Amino acid sequence: MYNIETGAPLSGARLLEIQAFLAQRGLTMEGAADFYVALREDDGTIVATGSLEGCVLKYIAVSPAAEGTGAAATVVSELVSYAWREGIGHLFLYTKPENERMFRSLGFYPVAHTESVLMMEDRKDGIGKFLAAIPRKKDAKTVGACVMNCNPFTNGHRYLVETAAAACDLLYLFVVSEDASAFPAKVRFELVRRGTADIQNVIVTESRDYLVSRATFPTYFIKDRASTAHVQTDLDIAIFTERIAPALCITRRFVGTEPFCPVTRAYNERMKQLLPACGIELIEIERKDGISASKVRALMEQGDLAGIRKLVPDATYEYIKDHIG
Repeated sequence: MYNIETGAPLSGARLLEIQAFLAQRGLTMEGAADFYVALREDDGTIVATGSLEGCVLKYIAVSPAAEGTGAAATVVSELVSYAWREGIGHLFLYTKPENERMFRSLGFYPVAHTESVLMMEDRKDGIGKFLAAIPRKKDAKTVGACVMNCNPFTNGHRYLVETAAAACDLLYLFVVSEDASAFPAKVRFELVRRGTADIQNVIVTESRDYLVSRATFPTYFIKDRASTAHVQTDLDIAIFTERIAPALCITRRFVGTEPFCPVTRAYNERMKQLLPACGIELIEIERKDGISASKVRALMEQGDLAGIRKLVPDATYEYIKDHIG
């Protein structure tokens, strides 16, 4: 019924055309996409579009005239086919909650939601299977969790983990899996694992795609730009409280105090508001001696190994020394 147009990242007049179409549907196109699909009438008018960025389907929109014609299914099918050809085997999308039924019919399943955002994936209970693979400790009465990026793992992170572990029978340490940091995800995970190996009641695990990050969380359907961080925080908390915490019996979440970053500080305050209603206590731990990963990265740029040595555990220091020494 419609002409299918596909291609690599958008630019020029075609980009402006699709941005205008999305704006008519109340969506804002932010950043680039790896692949796009557009359905057009014979006269060239766009009636539906969608894009893929990494493993996330984005900017899926259908004009009122094309609703009920299978246009959305065609767009999603083209995007999924491209993803499979590129070796991307696990897909996600973020949409408005009212679109759940439509995307369920296209093979996506809900992960978690808030009043304004719904996260879905193309695996039935994919998050359940991810959580089922994480080790348990049957005799643990008090279970806590930390979520850290560790870019890189510092003595400050180590202090937070030690303090949190002392307040629990078991502590889950989720290392953010997003590869958008100076230290690659695999390196960060390994440095955390090695840097906490002597703390017997700590289980280090990946966050995979289930803990929201700036790189994967799309804000294009949020009209109030000032509310973006608030909405992102609420979805992250929903994923944690609805799925992760119940599966792992987590009743405490630990964070470090944040004197520098207003976004992180606001995130912590939002958790203080929302976690208690879900039976989870938020515990803030004072930052150790002003140590920060950003300070370590700054010293790396200066080649100051002596300064770095004072701020990081052995495993982190050895890695940095091998890469800048």
